[in-house]
Amino acid sequence: MTFVGNAAQLAAALWILNVWILRFNKETDYRGGGAKNLPEEFDVYGFPSGTVYLVGAAKIILALLLIVGLWVDVLVTPSAGLLALLMVGAVAMHYRAGDRPKKALPATSVLVLSVLALVFT
Repeated sequence: MTFVGNAAQLAAALWILNVWILRFNKETDYRGGGAKNLPEEFDVYGFPSGTVYLVGAAKIILALLLIVGLWVDVLVTPSAGLLALLMVGAVAMHYRAGDRPKKALPATSVLVLSVLALVFT
């Protein structure tokens, strides 16, 4: 494991935890459509109402696994890989909703960090 891989997985994990725990119900410039929080954003994308909680739980679990992966190497590849796939989906939803590219920057950033964690583990 390298410094770059460790830094990328920690940054991706902290970013996800920030968005899904601290900013779940907060308005940001990066919400899809005109959404003011994550549940509204998932409505903009046309997902059923409970989907936001399933995706959120998956992302939080993956973020926690990335943190534990700093000590347990075997967790990094599956966690970073699954998080990268979820981020590809997040970027796609922004474009599907007709958002400006700026709104997809957080998801794109976490995607890049996840890929870096995969490459440098």
